Amino acid sequence: MMRRFKRFAVLLLLAGCGGAAPNSVAEDVRPLVSTQSVPAAMQGVRAKQLFGAKTNASAQSPAPLGSYAKGCMAGGMQLAETGPTWQAMRLSRNRNWGHPDVIDFIQKLSRSAAAQPGWNGLYVGDISQPRGGPMLTGHRSHQIGLDVDVWMLPAMRLDLTRAERESLSSISLRRQGGAFTNENYTRQHHEIIKAAAKDPRTARIFVFPGAKVRMCKEETGDRKWLRKVRPWFGHHYHFHVRLSCPKGARGCVNQDPPPEGDGCADAQEWVDNMINPKPPAPPDPNAPPPPKPRGELTMFDLPGQCISVRQSQ
Repeated sequence: MMRRFKRFAVLLLLAGCGGAAPNSVAEDVRPLVSTQSVPAAMQGVRAKQLFGAKTNASAQSPAPLGSYAKGCMAGGMQLAETGPTWQAMRLSRNRNWGHPDVIDFIQKLSRSAAAQPGWNGLYVGDISQPRGGPMLTGHRSHQIGLDVDVWMLPAMRLDLTRAERESLSSISLRRQGGAFTNENYTRQHHEIIKAAAKDPRTARIFVFPGAKVRMCKEETGDRKWLRKVRPWFGHHYHFHVRLSCPKGARGCVNQDPPPEGDGCADAQEWVDNMINPKPPAPPDPNAPPPPKPRGELTMFDLPGQCISVRQSQ
């Protein structure tokens, strides 16, 4: 069951889509094939180089285009570097851009966090590049402006300088490789993640397995929100929130919803396998060959609308 769960999760994270025409943001997303016109200047260039070079949003209406790990973002909105209840971190990366829905979500969640003892708001990590798309370093997702990383470090000060935001580190909440939480984990983390999950716009929240198991054990009220909290590798210095495609955004590809139920049994099984790993299964001579590693994305791999997003002033 664990193997099926991991394979299912990988497919969800790496799901993609394709295409349309320059100079407009079309509503449908069709596969981009070789007969479509990718400008010569964009051919033979990695998409991350093309999108990583843009420092401003496209002059278009807001639209997430494609899937979370294969797409781009038109008309992105920049999260203010500092707000009443948040600060954007690692400003040198220029990744504090997102769809207006995710900017509103961050501001709302930060107000909820500020109501927690010992928290004055949130430290906000990566959202997306100004026009989304593949990043020069790091994430495979965060491409369409609907993902955001929220630091686990309580935001005590909201007057950090740019230099401090480059040098300050978040805190890890994991112990024993992520099977358990450590002394840094507090009830406030539980409540902030719960508030994020209960927002109707939230599709998923990724956090390390030990945190999900602990939340399962400690939640005594409505448990429906736990379905959205999914255990995943890493995610102990931050938790990762993914919003659903906005209503009417027909160029945006949603993930399939999480499996029914609160997901607590799957999380516990994940932790059990971390503590007592099962011996590897014998090779299956009839198993299909493993998928080839994904190569670097080019403009031919992205929705065709991303051409106009990249070309826009």
